[in-house]
Amino acid sequence: MSLLRERDFRGLFLATSASQVGTQLLHLALPLVAVSALHASAFEVGLLTACQTLAFVVIGLPAGAIVDRLPKRLVMVVADWARAVALASVPVAWWLGVLTIYQLYAVALVLGVFAVFFAAAYQSCLPYLVARERLVEGNSMLEGVRTVAQLGGPGVGGYLVQLLTAPFALVVTVVGYAWSALCLATIRSLEARPERGGSHLVTEIAEGVRFVLGHRLLRRIAGCAATVNLFATMAQPAILLLLARELALPAGTIGLLLAASGAGGVTGALVTRRVAAWLGQGPTIWLAIGLPMPLMFVAPWAQADWRLGLFALYEFCFGAGTVIFNITQLSFRQAITPEPLLGRMNATIRFLVWGTMPLGGLLGGVLGETVGVRNTLLAAAAGSCLAFLWVFASPLRTMRELPVSSRTLP
Repeated sequence: MSLLRERDFRGLFLATSASQVGTQLLHLALPLVAVSALHASAFEVGLLTACQTLAFVVIGLPAGAIVDRLPKRLVMVVADWARAVALASVPVAWWLGVLTIYQLYAVALVLGVFAVFFAAAYQSCLPYLVARERLVEGNSMLEGVRTVAQLGGPGVGGYLVQLLTAPFALVVTVVGYAWSALCLATIRSLEARPERGGSHLVTEIAEGVRFVLGHRLLRRIAGCAATVNLFATMAQPAILLLLARELALPAGTIGLLLAASGAGGVTGALVTRRVAAWLGQGPTIWLAIGLPMPLMFVAPWAQADWRLGLFALYEFCFGAGTVIFNITQLSFRQAITPEPLLGRMNATIRFLVWGTMPLGGLLGGVLGETVGVRNTLLAAAAGSCLAFLWVFASPLRTMRELPVSSRTLP
């Protein structure tokens, strides 16, 4: 916690806290605007989910290379203000009585674009603010903020929606983005504008893609994570419609149920080190995905009774497994990648892993409209159970210690 005494890191920490809390509120409140305020269909909610993540497919690869050529703090400040302005249009339009589902689609697209650039810059700015030997300490604190926001965001968001109605609950997220931008403006350790190399942007992007796809272990990890995201995003609109419409649960209760995933994430973050030491890094990667996924089959049978406890158990285990998987595979990716390729490696992984999410949201909407939300959840559960095969059917299955490469290019 001594890092908080340093002005620049404190600015990043406070900005991250506000941005993460706002984003977690947004994940619940924006779809609820469509469901409760606009009475959207399953397909419309699924399309809205797809719009929120479409930018990762369209600009995911070039965003990493573009951010490497710009001052990171400036990118983050512009992204925060742009998201705040776009999101503020929703409660204003609702108050004026002109809000439509098409405006929500447009807002979701804008939010996705600037989320891509913010994420790319955020992951690259910490080395400019703290000494290299304190990077692990700084990253641990920032990851802790994200996990706590994931834990409390849905619950708080649910009660804010219940108290203020969904459109006006978004004002809290607008304030969060604005506060984040103001905190970032206090950072004094500004990096110099990166020097543009002689290579073309497309050439730089291609180098990152070749590195990831040419590495047999990175390729497997990306395939596993992409499959999980595909079916988890496919289930997302179906879960929301099941809880809010079929079971008629209040928004506060929905938020608490979804917050169980955050509680699992906190638990996973606390035990990952011991689990990896006990099982080995390779087995930890596939077990973290393979063990929780069968529990997803309880979701289609949820009712407004004791079975909600089973749904919360699934959310908890899913959150724990996802965080254990993410920490273990991210540490491996950072160790195996030469430093000049780190940014492009991360951009390529994000493109592959998050690029399946728009398709998942769209599939969830189409299936929810045609076969019903419960059958959609059954299909998503079946698909999720196959994701671990990417890493199980690879050398990772038995590798207790993962390989480490040179941190510089040959």
